[in-house]
Amino acid sequence: MDSKTLLAQEWQTLQDNHEQHERNALSIKLVCLALCLIGLALRLPPVWIGFTVLLCWVQEGIFKTYQSRLAERLLHIEALLGQPEPTPAAMQLHTDWAASRPGSVGLITSYILSACRPTVAFPYLPIVLMLLVGRWLTWL
Repeated sequence: MDSKTLLAQEWQTLQDNHEQHERNALSIKLVCLALCLIGLALRLPPVWIGFTVLLCWVQEGIFKTYQSRLAERLLHIEALLGQPEPTPAAMQLHTDWAASRPGSVGLITSYILSACRPTVAFPYLPIVLMLLVGRWLTWL
């Protein structure tokens, strides 16, 4: 197969995976909301509901970090496909990532930064704030 065909095949596969990560992130949000409602209905302590929300929030941050790696490769492939004769080899997602892989602290930092993006933080941050305000109101 020629280089453009392989790059196009890789692009399609990565694009499908990128969209799957988006669906997974939405699923995490919906499961989190359902668990919160169940927790509230069962009158669970707000600290346990909040802990569940934070776990879901971190999990989505991890998924979004994976998704951003796919997006970087997709953009690289698109640039290559725009060239008349792309020379770099296709199917190099992990090789490229391993070459620029940060250490443990860098990975954790990237997860935290992904979790702090507004599109990820919603609805987790409002739920946590609601739990804190609710808890604060019961102390009054």
